[in-house]
Parts: sequence; C-alpha cells; structure tokens
Amino acid sequence: MGRHTRATRPRGRAAEAAVRQKIVIEAARIMAEDGVRDYQTAKRKAAHRLNLPEDKNWPGNAEIEAALKQHLELFQKDSRAVVRELRANALEAMTLLRDFSPKLVGEVLSGAITRFPEVQLHLAAPAPEDLGLFLDGHGIPYVMEERRLRYNDARTALVPVFRFVAGETGFALYVLSLEAIRELPVSPIDGRPMHRAGIRELEELLGS
Repeated sequence: MGRHTRATRPRGRAAEAAVRQKIVIEAARIMAEDGVRDYQTAKRKAAHRLNLPEDKNWPGNAEIEAALKQHLELFQKDSRAVVRELRANALEAMTLLRDFSPKLVGEVLSGAITRFPEVQLHLAAPAPEDLGLFLDGHGIPYVMEERRLRYNDARTALVPVFRFVAGETGFALYVLSLEAIRELPVSPIDGRPMHRAGIRELEELLGS
C-alpha cells in the first residue's frame, strides 16, 4: 500500500500542473482576445470554459502575464508594432502633461497588452480638480471614476481616475497627491512595487 501511495502522488502533482497550465493558456487567450484586463476575472472565465471548479491553487498572475506575452508573439504578429504605437501615444500625452510629473504604468509599459489596451498614467497634482481644469482647457472630454490602488503594507487607496479616448487610444489618468506619488503601489501582477517609467525612460524604451 505504501508503494502504491508514493507512486500515485507524482501522477497527482502532474495532473494538477496540467490543469494549472490549461488555465494559464486559456486565461491568457481570454485577455488577449476578449479584452479582459483583470487577471482574477480571466482565471475565473478560463476555469468556467474548461469546466473546472474554482480552486485556491490557481496559477499566479505572473504566469498569466508571461503566457499573454507568448500568445501575442505567436498569434498576434503585429503586437510589437501596436505596443510601440501605444508607447508613442503615451509619450505624446506625457509631454502634454509634463507639469503633472507623469509616469507610465501597466500593460503598455510591460508589453502584455489586452485586446483593448489602455494607457495608464500616474500623475501628481495638489488636487484632482487641477487635472480636470487642465483637460477642460485643452478641450479634452473625459469621464471620472475611482479605482483602488494597493500598497505593500496592506493599505488600499481609492484614487480619482480621468478617462478619455484620443484617436483610437484609451487613456486612464490616476491623480495622486504630491506626497502619495512618491510611494509606489504594488503591482497586481506579482505584488511587488509597481514599475513606472517617466518621460526620459519611455524615450529610451522607444529608442531601443
């Protein structure tokens, strides 16, 4: 009986790994083709489509992001050109918003874009109204909402977000106070401090 138990455990682990990999591949496909941005939502949809129960041992977001990049390379050959164009659009917007110390974050910076990618910028302002007045002054129509950012001490903060579309590119401008902009939120992908790129870093990225 002992030998039988030891023999079945590797098979059980292999089966579990195979299920996780199926979820990874399907979740990445859902994000790339259906435009789902939230990793947890993509995993739930993947499990549903694969007729699998919800499980605490789902793959991590970083695994999904890596698979998403691979999916884009394999099935969307123009994805690199799309990412470059989005980054160029981001740089143009950041140049316009230079007084707000803009930083690019999210999928356009990482290159793991969804079907309907969104340029996400973190801005610094004494008050959200300052950005609203700036956009009004430049004739840019927008809608406002709130999104939650998470920090590494388990804090969360609701942040005002100004959303608009320029051409075919969607933008989401997160307005942080002059103090809050100094602290990095954690990435929803791996829980580490979020990677940001300023104007100079983005120029270097586009030049590479």
